[in-house]
Amino acid sequence: MKISTRARYGLKAMVDLATQYGGDPVAVSTLAQMQGISEAYLEQLVAALKRAKLLTGVRGAQGGYMLSRAPEEITVGEVLRALEGTTAVLDCVGDEFFDCENACSCSARPLWLKLQSKIDGVLNDTTIKDMADDYSI
Repeated sequence: MKISTRARYGLKAMVDLATQYGGDPVAVSTLAQMQGISEAYLEQLVAALKRAKLLTGVRGAQGGYMLSRAPEEITVGEVLRALEGTTAVLDCVGDEFFDCENACSCSARPLWLKLQSKIDGVLNDTTIKDMADDYSI
């Protein structure tokens, strides 16, 4: 499984916002500068996170974005699914129906299911607060 640039930058933005949680909204320009990426690219990621109700936008001169819930209530899995659609290592172990003629007789499928279960466990048990706490050490 390879994590995309989209997921990495989006997750990092969420951690950056977690470190600012409880304060003023953070402008996209500030977040983009912190990450060293373009505002236009970050706007795409922020839009996806906002659609998933993980971020709230505030308009105006002092506007920007903030987490929609406390950092300890947002999991890494939620963020990655909002940005990637799925965290499945293979189509045949994902949440969506996948028509594979060999699924019942595939000798490797139990391994892929076990691997997917472990990955999902880590992603769903790790919160943005956990990452922010690890980051600020």
